[in-house]
Amino acid sequence: MKMKLRKSVLFLLFVTVLAPIVLYTDTLGAYFTSSSSKNEFMEDVSTFTFAGEVRPLNVLPQESSTMLKEPLGVFYSDNSIESSSNYSDASSGENARITRQLAEESVEDKTTNSSTLNSNKQSTNENPIRQVTDTTREAEAEIEKQNSVKAEQNDVKKENSSQLSEGISEDVSDKTELKHTSRNSGKDILREQVKAKTEKQNEQTVIPDARVLQLKDQLIRGKVYLSLSGTKSNPHFIRELRLRMKEVQRALGDATKDSELPRNAYDKLKAMEQTLLKGKQIQDDCGAVVKKLRAMLHSAEEQLRVHKKQTLFLTHLTAKTMPKGLHCLPLRLSSEYFMLNSSQQHFPNKEKLDDPKLYHYALFSDNVLAAAVVVNSTLSHAKDPSKHVFHVVTDRLNYAAMKMWFLAHPPGKATIQVQNVEEFTWLNSSYSPVLKQLGSPSMIDYYFKNRRGDSDSNMKFRNPKYLSIMNHLRFYLPEIFPKLEKVLFLDDDIVVQKDLTALWSLDLKGKVIGVVETCGESFHRFDRYLNFSNPLISKSFDPRACGWAFGMNIFDLEEWRKQNITEVYHKWQNLNHDRSLWKLGTLPPGLITFWNRTYALNKSWHVLGLGYNPTVPQKDIERAAVIHYNGNLKPWLEIGLPKFRNYWSKFVDYDKVYLRECNITP
Repeated sequence: MKMKLRKSVLFLLFVTVLAPIVLYTDTLGAYFTSSSSKNEFMEDVSTFTFAGEVRPLNVLPQESSTMLKEPLGVFYSDNSIESSSNYSDASSGENARITRQLAEESVEDKTTNSSTLNSNKQSTNENPIRQVTDTTREAEAEIEKQNSVKAEQNDVKKENSSQLSEGISEDVSDKTELKHTSRNSGKDILREQVKAKTEKQNEQTVIPDARVLQLKDQLIRGKVYLSLSGTKSNPHFIRELRLRMKEVQRALGDATKDSELPRNAYDKLKAMEQTLLKGKQIQDDCGAVVKKLRAMLHSAEEQLRVHKKQTLFLTHLTAKTMPKGLHCLPLRLSSEYFMLNSSQQHFPNKEKLDDPKLYHYALFSDNVLAAAVVVNSTLSHAKDPSKHVFHVVTDRLNYAAMKMWFLAHPPGKATIQVQNVEEFTWLNSSYSPVLKQLGSPSMIDYYFKNRRGDSDSNMKFRNPKYLSIMNHLRFYLPEIFPKLEKVLFLDDDIVVQKDLTALWSLDLKGKVIGVVETCGESFHRFDRYLNFSNPLISKSFDPRACGWAFGMNIFDLEEWRKQNITEVYHKWQNLNHDRSLWKLGTLPPGLITFWNRTYALNKSWHVLGLGYNPTVPQKDIERAAVIHYNGNLKPWLEIGLPKFRNYWSKFVDYDKVYLRECNITP
């Protein structure tokens, strides 16, 4: 009995201790190569005999011969960053789940194997070590396989996680790099802009007349030292300073730019600077220098004011006077006219002069060349020149010259008439209040009295042209043209650029005159022309009413006669005998006479300002039917605006004999 017990203990010791060791040796590897041996071992290892009893072998957990189920894989989700970061926790939980599953399946297999072993007792004599080893090896193989699958999944997850992390880090790094790059590029651009701006400012700071200004400044400083008491007492310095100043003045000359200075100008500048430094050492009283400079500044400002006033006076004087060539022209034409036979001194087509169906123009001028430009420019754009009739009225001095010009240069198929205002016997001082006023001693004194010391702000109203009745003939159109129904009035300082016949077909809606309003500017309103401090004016008119301009106006003479406009004009002229309602001129009485009797034309019919405003838009000039050189800067004068002169001069043929003889050139 003891011997059996000892054998049983040794057997158990062998099974529990040595069997696992043998499992990993190479000597038993061949045994497991065949599937039959493997199955045989699996059947025998589940039971063994102890003390005559068949008992189950519980050394290792019992597993079924079927393949273990693959554990559920945990895949990485892009929507959850936590699954990647908490992967180790998920793996531990998965391992625990798999262990529980294996334990449950072992219990079931255990029960099944027990019943199978009871029915197969004949296999109990087989080797139980092989059974245990084979079962253990297969179980470990399955576990190893599952672990390898898990490891692959873990590798995939880690790879995905690392790729995601790398992607995020790359994205962040790219953004950071882009941000830094953008910052760096922005800084570079800003630096380049600042550099370009600085270079541009440096270029702009290079003044083309810097040395000229420096020389002029030296002359001013030299004048200061010549007048100071400290330097006056030093004759040697004064002599040297005057010599240097003469040299600087000689080098400066009329130069306005550094490029116009002579080569030795810089040497003169340095020599003058040395002399001025000597003066500074002699006269170191800054207060005296400042006082002298202030006195010189005050004197310069006073001289500037005087020069501005003289410039204004000379401008008006130039506008009033006639250039030498234009003075020569009427004399030359007059001498030619009186050499003609009486039969040669008349114009053809007299029957058209009173035909109301034709297009009649009224032109009042004593300037032969200006009148010629008006006629030429009008006919150049007329669709049918034969239907156009020009009525030119001039004074006695220019009557012969005006007739001779148009006799020598007839206006093609158009009709022309030249009249002498002296032949209007009905126009006298008893009929016209303005003629009576123009001959009064007060009016003559206003125009011809010496007023050099008088600062008259309205100097333009003292133009002698206002003494001429020629300027007021526009208020007597029905008397001059008693048989006409409509007439187009033109000033002699205009140029026609389009056909004007459409103006005769306009319905003026009962108004007397068609005008282009000029109220776009504040100084073209009634309060700029009329004296609204006078009750007669303030009660009758609106100070903010829109002004308009003479120069190109269509007149309905029938309405004029119906409304007796000439009497309205005479009434207001009598009220203004002392010039208390308005200054002299024709526009103020025109605004009053035709108050509420004007028909507004489109502004493209008449563009003004070419005689005083250099900023008239080019597009307005090009689309205008008539351009007007109103102002002192007439195109036939040297003071005329050069940019606008060509619009006028292109209608003058400077190759004409009379113009060449009088040296009239563009």
